[in-house]
Amino acid sequence: MTEYGRGYGSEPWHPEDPLYGEQGPYGGQAQQPQWSGRQSAPHPPQQPDPYPQQQYHGGWDGPQGGHVPYDPYDPYGQQQPPVDPYSGASPDYYGRPDAYPPPHPDHLRQQAQHAQQMQQTQEQPRYQPPHPAQQSPQQPEPYYDDGPGDDWRAGPEPREPEREHAFFADRDEDDESDDPDPGEDGRGGRDRRGKKNNKKNKRRSGRACLVVFLLFAGAAGTVGYFGYDFFVSHFGLSPDYEGEGSGDIQVDIPDGSPLSEMAQILQEKGVIKSAGAFTEAAGENKKAQSLQPGTYTLRKKMSGAAAIELMLDPKSRNGLTIREGLRSADVYKLIDQKLHLKAGTTKGVAKSDAKNLGLPSWADDSQKTKDPLEGFLYPSTYSVGGTAKPQAVLKQMVARANQVYQRYDLEGNARKLHLSSPMQLLTVASLTQAEGKYKHDFVKVARVVYNRLKPNNTETYGLLDFDSTVNYAKSQSTLDTGSVDNLRNFNDPYNTYKFKGLPPGPIGNPGEVALKSAIDPAKGNWYYFVSINPEKTLFAETNEEHERNRRIYEKEHGKAK
Repeated sequence: MTEYGRGYGSEPWHPEDPLYGEQGPYGGQAQQPQWSGRQSAPHPPQQPDPYPQQQYHGGWDGPQGGHVPYDPYDPYGQQQPPVDPYSGASPDYYGRPDAYPPPHPDHLRQQAQHAQQMQQTQEQPRYQPPHPAQQSPQQPEPYYDDGPGDDWRAGPEPREPEREHAFFADRDEDDESDDPDPGEDGRGGRDRRGKKNNKKNKRRSGRACLVVFLLFAGAAGTVGYFGYDFFVSHFGLSPDYEGEGSGDIQVDIPDGSPLSEMAQILQEKGVIKSAGAFTEAAGENKKAQSLQPGTYTLRKKMSGAAAIELMLDPKSRNGLTIREGLRSADVYKLIDQKLHLKAGTTKGVAKSDAKNLGLPSWADDSQKTKDPLEGFLYPSTYSVGGTAKPQAVLKQMVARANQVYQRYDLEGNARKLHLSSPMQLLTVASLTQAEGKYKHDFVKVARVVYNRLKPNNTETYGLLDFDSTVNYAKSQSTLDTGSVDNLRNFNDPYNTYKFKGLPPGPIGNPGEVALKSAIDPAKGNWYYFVSINPEKTLFAETNEEHERNRRIYEKEHGKAK
């Protein structure tokens, strides 16, 4: 049994039940009985029925014109469906007997309220998110879940989408407005899953991929560049020529040049293809460490290994070495011997072609100068072929001297030292080279030269008193130059025992150490010096002190004998 007092089957009503009354003449429909012994409850306020077709249009009176009493099971006076007089079952809408139980009035009322809410919900406008400028800063941003769109079962208020990163939040060129465009569904704003947003997301994803690709490409390029450089420098892949090359070219390697600088010079001259090829070949050849500066006759487009071998082979490079301090007359003899020429040939070329060999403008060509090339045949090693001409060899040497003298700025340093010309500075360097026996003493020997040149000194009174100048004047080289009285009577402009000041020109071809010492001499008041041994040179400020040092020298060398 149900709460309605009957079951769902075909069992007939109990006719004796006073709540259901008797069967009426309306097709088996029972007349609704009135309440007896009970006060009728007041009628509830009438509400519009969402289903008007189910209302009884006969009003509140029964079928016989009487007032229908209040039925607790039908408080709104709705007529029950007719009952089959034989089976007692109520037919359904289609006339089927008792297919479903009759709906309860409370259930019908809930359906009517739900239908009314649905109608009001459809009539209300869709929620539109406020413009960012109108949104209150204190109002927290609602949590948003990118759910299934505009389903009515979602939360009561839609949430704004999360803000994207500034890098990806840029608008498209055609999206110039901040206000949302009306979508196809007419609800205002773009659908979160619409085509336009999908297109924008695809564009932003494409941009992000492009940026990442460019970053990786740049990193790969950088690693590739430095990796190639490292690979080339460590695994011998430097560009290189093949073979021994062809033709002849003169290459000058300055003093003090390391292998790396030599390689750079050879590359600039076109001898080798790259400096790396030369240094790699030098690393494989142990003898390459013995390469010396000088002028070499090489060939163009040689391999690095071939250039190393040619520079190391004396027969191939025909090297001619000019030692430091060597006089020009001795250089001429070496050239004649090297080129198998008659003695005096190179000396005659030097005298006749001196002005055509590239001497600097400040070179002194006065008649007092014994040799205009003296001091300009720079000491080094030169490559001289068997078919070379004396003039070409001399020209190489002069060019090398000009290169070194320009590097040390002889003109500017001569003014600083209160000398009249660079020629005088070169002469001081040649005196330092000739008088100083050991290079570590050159700076003090140069100071002795400058002290003796002072006209007010009371030791030498402006005279140099150097035996080296007398030997140069006499074209000799000896320690026994004669007595001082005889030397003072020797009439030659190079005789510093008779003539004050510097000689007319250099007395030899100084090297780099002597040149640097003449430019930057040591500080001291020395006027005399004597070399006892390679480790010991005695310097003195007075003649008496110098005489004591001489006796020490004679004693040392006397024991040696």
